Order: sequence, then structure tokens, then C-alpha cells
Amino acid sequence: MQLCHQPVWSSRALLMMRAAWIVLSLAGCVAPHNCVAPAQPTASNPAATLPSWRDTSAKQAIESFVADVTREGSSSFVPPAERIAVFDNDGTLWSEQPLYFQFVFMLDQVKAAAPQHPEWKDNPAFKALIAKDYGALANQQKALQQLVAVANSGMTVDDYDKTISAWLASARHPKFGRLYTDLVYQPQLELLAYLRANGFKTFIVSGGTIEFMRVWAEKAYGIPPEQVVGSSQVVQYEVRNGKPVLVREPKLDFVDDGAGKPVGIYRNIGHKPIFAFGNSDGDLQMLQYTAAGPGRHLALLLHHDDAVREFAYDRASKVGKLDKAWDEAVTEGWTVVSMKNDWQTVFPAPRQ
Repeated sequence: MQLCHQPVWSSRALLMMRAAWIVLSLAGCVAPHNCVAPAQPTASNPAATLPSWRDTSAKQAIESFVADVTREGSSSFVPPAERIAVFDNDGTLWSEQPLYFQFVFMLDQVKAAAPQHPEWKDNPAFKALIAKDYGALANQQKALQQLVAVANSGMTVDDYDKTISAWLASARHPKFGRLYTDLVYQPQLELLAYLRANGFKTFIVSGGTIEFMRVWAEKAYGIPPEQVVGSSQVVQYEVRNGKPVLVREPKLDFVDDGAGKPVGIYRNIGHKPIFAFGNSDGDLQMLQYTAAGPGRHLALLLHHDDAVREFAYDRASKVGKLDKAWDEAVTEGWTVVSMKNDWQTVFPAPRQ
């Protein structure tokens, strides 16, 4: 994003823009917020099993891999310091349809900022957004990008964190009517805990921004902020009212998507993963990078094929497209996880 200059956007951001006008309704309401706590190993539950995973070849592949790399004396043994597991976020750890959740937030920021920008009333993109005329919005991509850039910049990072937290406490998904942080995948919460119980260090490597994910990822997944790798926005040091602050600038600093994911892993983790889990073509290079490593490794793709419990989409989807990565998974023998067939449940039970 770039204010007062030509906006700088990633291919993922443009995809998010194009997806915006296929959404017919983005409803929101106010409710108490509690992030979903990740499953944690305890004395009575050592996380030695994956209860929400059916006993299929996908679960067996995970258990076999973990057993091999953690068994001392095994030719496949991997020291704990090198047991790095990376997960995409959107569509892999939580849902992503009908529109990436972060982009829903960013659009809501535009609406919230409107009173401070009376000049927007004549902006065709803003008028189309307020009217939910996504057909008209399709012809106003550049104008919409500029609105999003303005609405999501200029504040301190601390203020932005509070805005994200407040939004997550109230906004609800248009299909499920649940808080977005309720739409994390229960089998993946168990898998994260299972890997950690077996000496793995778990990371998020996502095309979403670190600024958005780090606010809630630790409470939702048990993954601390320093283990979240993502796209990032430029921030600048300033002194405001005599206090040093970091201020968000309307420009992307790094795009952690597609070919950017291995770069992000190299820059932020420093070890090549031996376990990688994604769900779309945006994860292809991360999976290739992991699978090309020496020794034992495991690459997995989540296939969204459950229209009843979640959504069914793959090659033709504008959000979370799974096409080239699926073909490569078949060719290379990666594990494709069927949401419909391999998972006993999808989301955690609703809170009472």
C-alpha cells in the first residue's frame, strides 16, 4: 500500500480485492470475545493422539513421520532444534471463505474511517462499498486500494493492535454467525499441540500480515508472536507527544506469499522446515522448499471438500485456489488431507 503515490500491492492483495465483489453480505454484530485456546498436552492427555482426525492414511502419515524423526537411534532421527514445522494460516489453520478474514477487517476499517474523510462521499469505490455493489466495485480497484491504504495507516502499531482486538471481539462470519477466531480448525489445534509435545517448534508462515496475526495467534494457536512469519507493512519511528512510537506507513515492506514464503522462512526462522502444511497455490513454494530438504520431511495440503461443515472449493476458487499445488502433490507424493474424509470435526464446539 502506498499513500500519495501509486499503491504497491502484492498479487495476494489484488486477489483479495478481486474476491471482494463476490461477497454478497459481510454482517457484523457485538458479542463477548474469547479466543479459542489451543489443545495443550497434560498429564492425563499427553497429546499422543489426534482425536479429531479419523484413522486414515493422512493421520497415519503424520504419526509415522513424527515417530521416525523423534526416535533416537533411527536413521531418520532429527534433533529437537531442527524439528521445525510451518503452517499457512488462511485456509490451513482457520477458515478463509468467502473472503480472507483480514481483508474483511480492512474493509471495515474503511467504513469506520469514513466520518474523518467527508471527501469520500463522492468516491465511486466508497459509494460502491457502502452500497455493497460489488459489481461496480470491480471497476474501482485502484480507488479501493487507496481507501484501504488510508484507513489502515497513520496510527501507531499499539493503536492498530487494539483496533484488531476490538474487531475480533465483535465481527462475525456471514455464514456461521460465529466470531472469526471461533473458526479455527480443531484438528489443527490438536496437531499443533501434538507436534510441540514431540519436540517440534511450530511457526505460522502466511501471506497475511504479521501485524494482524500476532495480535491473536498465541491465544488461538499457542504460537507466540516471534514465531509468526508473514507479510509486513512499513513502520516508522516517531516521537508523538513526547513519547517514542512506531507508526504504520501505507506501504508494504515484504510479501510473504508464493515464492516469498521460503524467503520469509530463511530470514525469520533460519532452519529449513521438515514439516509444512498449506492449502493453496500460495503455499506451493513453501512445500517445495520443505520437500527438497535432506532427510525425512512431510508436506501436506488441506483440500476443502466439505460444503456441509465448511466450504468446498479448489481449482476454480478466487480465494484459496488449489490447482498447481494439488497437481504437484499428486506427482511428488505429498499428503493431501480431505476435510470431509480425514477430519471427525472441523471447528471447536461453540462456547456456551
